[in-house]
Amino acid sequence: MQQYLQNKKGLVQNVFTKVYDKYDLMNDFMSLGIHRLWKKNLIHWMSPSDKKKLIDVACGTGDLGKLFLENTNFTGKVLCVDPNSEMLKKGIKRLKNQKNLTWKKGYAEKISAPSNYFDYYTISFGLRNSKNINKSLKEAYRVLKPGGRFLCLEFSKVQNSQLNMFYKNYSKIIPHLGKIIVGEKEPYEYLIKSIENFINQDELIKLMLKNNFAKCSYRNLSGGIVAIHSGWKI
Repeated sequence: MQQYLQNKKGLVQNVFTKVYDKYDLMNDFMSLGIHRLWKKNLIHWMSPSDKKKLIDVACGTGDLGKLFLENTNFTGKVLCVDPNSEMLKKGIKRLKNQKNLTWKKGYAEKISAPSNYFDYYTISFGLRNSKNINKSLKEAYRVLKPGGRFLCLEFSKVQNSQLNMFYKNYSKIIPHLGKIIVGEKEPYEYLIKSIENFINQDELIKLMLKNNFAKCSYRNLSGGIVAIHSGWKI
């Protein structure tokens, strides 16, 4: 399943290259800080054991990797993968004291990592930006061990009509916030379009099942503004 916006040459790379330096700050402004609770929800649902291996794709500056290590008593290991070099550099600098983090430039559709290797695969706010969802899911399945778990945190479809109306009106403000905080409006216009064009919760479940994941389910957070999808490699 190819995605139109993401297949416009260089668009996603240009978007994140423009905003990487204030990426975390802008995320706090856009979500009123709630994105940190969403990520904690994902790790809580994962409930990782000590000494397990995580691959975090579209890792940004490493929020999930850091949370994973904290929840495995710093005995776990994390491979952080992101297509944007500047974002990786910022993450490496930010988390330079974390010994069990490894960083690698790469894409969700083709990961330079061994098959049947990781206990967990996470992707937060990154599946929407991949060029091909099916290829990304196939790669996630490939790198997971049998018994491994896939978890995706992504913007989704709001279930409540009143909340949806408020959310759409609030979304119109976000590009203007981007202009004020980051100095760039265009990346956040892309963000809103990509959310609007992304598939809904049940459609993602169908794609996960199509790509061999089992026991697939999802949880809505904040009324469906975002959802966590979970699936297992059996």
